[in-house]
Formats: sequence, structure tokens, C-alpha cells
Amino acid sequence: MASVTILPNIPTLTPADRSRATLLYHFIRLQVPSVRFTEAKFFANLERSYHLLLPKNPEPISWAAFLEGLYAVDWAVCIGCLEGQNAAWELLFNARTGRSDCLLVDALRARAVRLYPRDDERQDTAVSEFWSNLIAPETEDSLPVLARYDGHRPLAPWLIRVFQNWHLSKLRQTSGVTSLPDDDYAIPMNPTPTGNDVAGRWHDAFVQAARDWLDSIDDEERLLLGLRWRYRMSQRDAAKQFGLNEGTLTRRTDKLRDKALEQIGGKLVAEGWTGDDLEGFILTELGALLTDDPRLSADNLGRILASKGKKLSG
Repeated sequence: MASVTILPNIPTLTPADRSRATLLYHFIRLQVPSVRFTEAKFFANLERSYHLLLPKNPEPISWAAFLEGLYAVDWAVCIGCLEGQNAAWELLFNARTGRSDCLLVDALRARAVRLYPRDDERQDTAVSEFWSNLIAPETEDSLPVLARYDGHRPLAPWLIRVFQNWHLSKLRQTSGVTSLPDDDYAIPMNPTPTGNDVAGRWHDAFVQAARDWLDSIDDEERLLLGLRWRYRMSQRDAAKQFGLNEGTLTRRTDKLRDKALEQIGGKLVAEGWTGDDLEGFILTELGALLTDDPRLSADNLGRILASKGKKLSG
């Protein structure tokens, strides 16, 4: 792995920060047990990622803030890929992207179609070249793509943005192309029309209704959301955490989903929604919101698990 220049005056991990990081390590082992690295390697990569993030922030960032903002599972998958673990690569191949909920490779191909219209060969080459540069630097003095990831954004949308910018840079050299729309990298290229201003009024109304719904559910339901939806724990592993059989967990998940559709949908209808596919709109938007909501952060889910007497171990 390429080295990172160590910046001066870097805060060291306090005992409290180290305890918090250790909790995060065990939480990662719980979420992605197939991706394995030692605790020592975990801390080495954590420090490397912290150094990557520091120059990007105008203000100094503490270890506590760094750990709080870390997308822990995405970060672990990235580290696993850099370590050459097949299980991590499989998780990356199967990663879903933003509102489109399509596979990462399909999202990259969609960008390539937009960047290189009517050039099938270049579209295929663009994706394959980028994929090869995930762990192999483009030049001797550059970092591989995955080695640049600091863990403070969802991994799949970040990779799509890097892919887009990389090829835009190449296109600028030959055709003067400037950019694609900023909000285009994580949504479908041809989204299904809803007859409503999704990016405006209805998105804002949805966010408020969804937050009200999250406020109304209890910790047990938040834990289920976090494990199954945000961190994509398998049904079998989640059932073990709850001490339930898989059928019972499925019924609980379906009930929670129906509750979300009823409460959020009711508020949107009360606001005047008259478009088609209200359920599809809610479920699509909900995925993005749950990814960012602090109530479903690794720390908060760890607190809920601890209150249930569960151990964060793989």
C-alpha cells in the first residue's frame, strides 16, 4: 500500500478515543465477519485514514469527530479490498448505490454511457480501466483509488464520483467537456417520472416525515433498521442478535416497513401528494436517509446492543 505523509502536530489517541475505536473494531467484526484483519492492522489503517482526512478540513478534526463520522462498514470493505480479501471484493461488487439502488458496476457503466455516448468499446474500457486502478496506482507517484478513501462518505457513491471526475479530466484534454450535473452521480440516469418535484418540495416533505417516523419508533426497531438496512447484516445473523428465528425476524421487518409506509405516506398525502408509486418513492428516498441518520450510527447501534447485553464480537 502506498505511504501517506505524516502531518505534524497530529493529536494522539487518548485512552477514551482508543476505547471507542476498539468498540468500532468489534462492531465491524459483527457487521462484516467475512472481512478479517487484526486489531493492530485495524489501528494502523485507522491512523492512515485519519491522516488522509486532515488536509481536507479547514478546521482541525479530533479523533472523536473522526470516529463519529466514519462509515465503518464501507471503510472496512475498502481496507479488506486493499488487503486483497476476496470476501471484501465480493461485498464491493454487490454494493448498491444511493437512490438508484443499482449495483456499483452498473452505476459506473451508466456514467460511462453518459460520458462516451455511442462508443460501446470506450464505455467498456472506461469501467475496466477504473476497476483495475482501484488497487493499482495509475502512475508511480500516485495512490490507488481505494487508498485515497478516508471513510467519511459512503463508499459506492464516492467511487462513482471519482470515476466521473477521472474520465472528465481525460475528456477535458481532448474535447473540452466540463462536467456532469453534481447530483447525477448517485441517482438513475433516466429516473421514472413521478409527476412531482422529487428534488424539491416532495423530498423536503419526505425528510421531515421520515425523521418524525424515526422519532416515533423504539430502540429495538432502530436496531433492526440499522442492522438490516443500513449495515446490510444478513437475515440469519440479525436473527441471532435478536434471539429470534428468521421467520419471526422477517415478520418484524415487514411490520416495520409497513409502519414506515403508512406513517410517512399519510403525511405526504396530507401535504397534497397526488403522484403515482408513493410506496416506491418512500422506499427509494428512505435508503439514502437511513445511511446518514446519526441515530443509526455504529456508536448508537453499539449502545443499543450493549443495553441488551450483547457482545460486539465476530
